[in-house]
Amino acid sequence: MKKEIIDRFTSYVKVDTQSNEESLSCPSTPGQMTLAHMLVDELKEIGMTDVTIDANGYVMATLPTNTTKNVPTIGFLAHIDTATDFTGRNVMPKLVENYDGKDIQLNENLHIVLSPKDFPSLSSYKSHTLITTDGTTLLGADNKAGIAEIMTAMSYLIQHPEIKHGKIRVAFTPDEEIGRGPHKFDVVAFDAKYAYTVDGGPLGELEYESFNAAGAKITVNGTNIHPGTAKGKMVNSMKIAMELQSRLPAEQAPELTENYEGFYHLLSFQGDVEQTKLVYIIRDFDKGEFQAKKTMLENIVNELKEKYGHDSILLEMTDQYYNMREKIEPVKEIVDIAYEAMKNLNIEPNISPIRGGTDGSQLSYMGLPTPNIFTGGENFHGKYEFVSVDNMMKSVNVIVGIAELFEEKAK
Repeated sequence: MKKEIIDRFTSYVKVDTQSNEESLSCPSTPGQMTLAHMLVDELKEIGMTDVTIDANGYVMATLPTNTTKNVPTIGFLAHIDTATDFTGRNVMPKLVENYDGKDIQLNENLHIVLSPKDFPSLSSYKSHTLITTDGTTLLGADNKAGIAEIMTAMSYLIQHPEIKHGKIRVAFTPDEEIGRGPHKFDVVAFDAKYAYTVDGGPLGELEYESFNAAGAKITVNGTNIHPGTAKGKMVNSMKIAMELQSRLPAEQAPELTENYEGFYHLLSFQGDVEQTKLVYIIRDFDKGEFQAKKTMLENIVNELKEKYGHDSILLEMTDQYYNMREKIEPVKEIVDIAYEAMKNLNIEPNISPIRGGTDGSQLSYMGLPTPNIFTGGENFHGKYEFVSVDNMMKSVNVIVGIAELFEEKAK
């Protein structure tokens, strides 16, 4: 299994599938469709049935049941795209066999080192086989590790028909990183009662709570006048934007929050005297606190409008997704089954809230309850990203174990 999963994963990450929020197409970038067609061919090759790809790059396939029991259809999903935060072009994965616990030289010429001094969790991977970047790109374990794990698990089940399971559906989706993953996902066509995204991080992660999430785009308009004659005339949009930012609670920022604490995150700030644009994301697990955060931003904008003029600021704010806990708790047995599958493999489950979003956040509200399980990767979205092949194989075993448990518990 080890070589199989390495070969799969390293072939996937070499395809540039970064999504693009500015694009209106689906998928938002052509590389995603390239990988989607590769996955279609591979699904057919390993023996999956009902393999489809639609015009928007959504790939689906079926592993038929091999039991006479009435087992609910379950699904496993991963997303094809990679993050926009750091380049994903020309990814050159590096294999580190039997990691010795010391610094890993990612790029000698650029003096880029992956060190346990900077990333203490790295020490726990001693003796593992790791896959890292070459220091110039992200890796793409988020979420190509999940794709490789699902594909390997399905291949394993096909090769081992003695393992009984119900009908299993798999799907690989575009544009998760820009929040659009489920937007064109056909839940009816997928035809599963429950699903799991394989989109988590370190070993044992099991998540069924996500943020409530909103995005806000703010345009601040000013008036540019020659500074020599600007008195009483110039309105500096950047200063108004800075005033707006200063009025948000400083302690409610990603770098100062953890666990169930929410935040405002200023993603970008671009401007000049005449016009400045700010982009925020707003996050909170609690629905009431989430609404309070949005209201606070609206109130600040309205107060600044009173001060500088009603045409001075434009706020565009939209909800992106909601805490999936509300939809998963009524069927929490699906979380319990994943928990049991991990315990059966001597993996200690780590049930924790997702300080982010997965496709499952939206799919759960579309009628498909979808918790999230680990992939074995860490430091997503940057040059220090890496994944443990040992833990990727454990993720494969968890997927197989979940399928087995659903069959065992069925009548």
